[in-house]
Amino acid sequence: MKPFSGCVALAMFFFLNPSMADESCPATLDFSKRYLASETTVRLCDEFAGKVLLVVNTASYCGFTPQFEGLEALYEKYRVRGFAVLGFPSNDFFQEPRGEKKVQEFCRLTYNVQFPMFEKSRVAKWWAEPLYRALAKEAGQYPRWNFHKYLLSREGRVVGSFGSTVRPESDELVEAIESLL
Repeated sequence: MKPFSGCVALAMFFFLNPSMADESCPATLDFSKRYLASETTVRLCDEFAGKVLLVVNTASYCGFTPQFEGLEALYEKYRVRGFAVLGFPSNDFFQEPRGEKKVQEFCRLTYNVQFPMFEKSRVAKWWAEPLYRALAKEAGQYPRWNFHKYLLSREGRVVGSFGSTVRPESDELVEAIESLL
């Protein structure tokens, strides 16, 4: 076999078997996402593998919007220990109609959000994008409203799913995070 055809065969193998391409990347993080109001795209594995993660779908016009404050407090308190909050604005529940620049401005100016925020995303069961399908598959549930939280271990496994009414500063959530750090 010629060297070139061997490379093509290997590339085709990984293309046809994507799960074999990078076994070190958990399925829940094997996605490329664009930062909010930016042209910069990152592969979640490359940026966040090995960290405890709280993945949250957010919205600016929601009764739970003040949770941004608690999410930011968690991020500030635990980020030096390998923790991150990842925010995904969504208009699936009709409470995030603004464009990304306005969402970013609102989050920064109103709640001083410094944790990573990503492009507007589809999270609800019927039209969820691949990242949220992977999270829901592991957790056994999709977000039913804004500010649903998925807690991921350092290995990228979903170890907790917390509905909108669970506040970031709740004992239940804080204890779950601390047990993983």
